[in-house]
This record gives sequence, C-alpha cells and structure tokens, in this order.
Amino acid sequence: MGKLIRALPKAFNLRAFAVECKDVIERARVLQNLSPVASAALGRALAGVALLSADLKFGKVLLQIKGDGPIGEILAEADYMGHLRGTVQNPYVFLQPENRKLPVGKAVGKNGYISVVRDLGLKEFYHGSAELISGEIAEDLAYYLTVSEQIPSVVALGVLVDMDGTVLQAGGYMIQKLPQTSNEEIRLIEEKLKIVPPTTELLSQGMSPEEILSFILGEVEVLEEREVVFRCSCSPERVKNTLIALGKKEIQDFIAKGEPVEVVCQFCKTIYNLPLEELKDLLNSIS
Repeated sequence: MGKLIRALPKAFNLRAFAVECKDVIERARVLQNLSPVASAALGRALAGVALLSADLKFGKVLLQIKGDGPIGEILAEADYMGHLRGTVQNPYVFLQPENRKLPVGKAVGKNGYISVVRDLGLKEFYHGSAELISGEIAEDLAYYLTVSEQIPSVVALGVLVDMDGTVLQAGGYMIQKLPQTSNEEIRLIEEKLKIVPPTTELLSQGMSPEEILSFILGEVEVLEEREVVFRCSCSPERVKNTLIALGKKEIQDFIAKGEPVEVVCQFCKTIYNLPLEELKDLLNSIS
C-alpha cells in the first residue's frame, strides 16, 4: 500500500502531486517475475500514471509507452480509487547497470510515443500522445503534458531496486504551472530543482509524499490524500466479454478443438479456464 497526495504550495501559484508506491511496484514485480530493469521501467510508469490520476473524481487513466528498446510496450493504469495495475511486453529483459543505475532509457528506447487515454465516464475517451524524447519516462511524461495538454510540468520518478531484484523505494512528484504562475516563480522553482536529490534518495531518507513537496516548495496545503494499491480489474465476466468481442468464428474454432480455453491476465496472472459448455453458451449468446 502506498500514498498519493494532491497539494497546493502556499508560497507559489502552482499545483503539485506526489506518490509513494513501493509496495505496488513490488507486487507487480512478484506477480510478473520482472527483471530489475523491467521493474524500474514499469515502476516509473505506474508512479507516473498515479500522478496523472490524482485529481480524478471518477474514471481512470491509461498510460502507454512504446519505444524501440528491448522492453517493448509498457501499459500502466490508475483509477480514481487509487487502484493501479500495469505490465510490460518483455518482463524478462536484462540490461547491465550503467554507473550503478539501471538503464531504463535504453530499455525503453526512443523512436516511439507516449500516449495518455482518460476515461472519464463520458461517451468518448480523451486521447493524447507525443513522441518519446529520452525513454526515461519522467522526461517523456513532462514533455507530453507540456506539448499535448499545454500544461507546463516538471515530473520526477524513481524506482530503487536491490541486488536481489526487490523493490526498495518507488515514487515521484509532479509540479504544474497555473495560469497565474509568474516567470519569477518559475525561475525560483527551476533553481531549486537543480539541487533536489533524486526521488529515491528522498524516499530512502524516510520522506513522505507531503514532506517531499514541502522540501521542494515550502509549506503545502494537502487538498486530497488517497491510498494506492495494486489491484486488477479482470474478472470472469470480462474474459467472457473479450471472447465475445473476438467474434463467432473464433469461438467456433475454440470449440472445434474440443478443449477448454485458458486465458491468463497479463496484469495479475490470474488464470481463467472456460470449459466447452461455457464456450457453447457464449456462442449461443451471439447467434
């Protein structure tokens, strides 16, 4: 379990968000048997999507990252209740640390895109995207917010992984400009950020999300606080709906093989077995 906060600094016309989510990332690592660099990459994406979800009153946000690196596609999702889940295309990718740091940027690569889909319960989803600039995820998310959503933002994300692969720390923060933010305020924050230690160092010192924001921005007013947990939204009904969406021919092909269908959730690795009788019932339901 972790914590996500939404806050306003008292000395600046800015809005800020911070999250601590070590337990969420560790849960994803164990479920998906992630390599260290995959844990770091997915962890940054999950921390990032948590920050994007901080002001949701309902609905959910999906973050998709696809570069030309060996990790492949990264998916991370957060809803308004603090439920997070995510996965990577190649969970076992291994890259040697460089300067004692896991090379997330190399694992993700460039020559790709970062995409955000917001499902706010309306008829249509909001969708925006931008090209990747580094593969480091935090920089890419800040660039996306600035160019695609026209919200100048600073994003810092970090995941600290132990020698045995265990996630020791994970979290991040996001600071965003408001219409009334002055150039002087921006200059002061930029100067401050130049000397702020990495996020994982702040977390390793025992700082809470609120304390991290206070360290950077001075006293803050916490507007909202919520717990964040790894929780998947898969279910037998969702699996059946997915099979129905494949169409009659696909289900007929499954039945013709005379074997039950096994479906494994890519997020939580729950296994769903559908016997032939259920497949026939599904086929009849769309006939």
